[in-house]
Amino acid sequence: MRQDSRLSRMLHVLIHMAAAEKPLTSDAIAMMLNTNPVVVRRTMGGLRDAGYVRSEKGHGGGWTLARPLSGISLLDVYRAVGEPDVFAIGSASDRPECLVEQAVTAAVDDALRDAEALLLRRFKEVSLADLAADFGRRLQGHRPCGTAD
Repeated sequence: MRQDSRLSRMLHVLIHMAAAEKPLTSDAIAMMLNTNPVVVRRTMGGLRDAGYVRSEKGHGGGWTLARPLSGISLLDVYRAVGEPDVFAIGSASDRPECLVEQAVTAAVDDALRDAEALLLRRFKEVSLADLAADFGRRLQGHRPCGTAD
């Protein structure tokens, strides 16, 4: 099963947008993500509809943040990109009348529901400002490749 990277990709874009001194075009974002501008516009549309970004058309236009990073959580972005499945595993439904499958399905589904609820609670606690601050700390301690300690 292919991983859904919309959440991490949009988090990446939003942190870059906060640091940008001008609006970022769909073309610039597409180059950053190695994707097509149409995909960017479609995905950013969900963020715009949720009120986290805005877009300006024409010369000098592009995407900008509509609110500060501290006012956007991982959960907000997760919801804005369509609430992708958080787990690639799930229960089987080959033989729903099988009592063993019913027992397995009940256990797996309960565990997945609990794990997803925990993950989404954590997403709610982490703001994009937290991510930007972590990036800043990492950048300060970063040494270019090949330099001695």
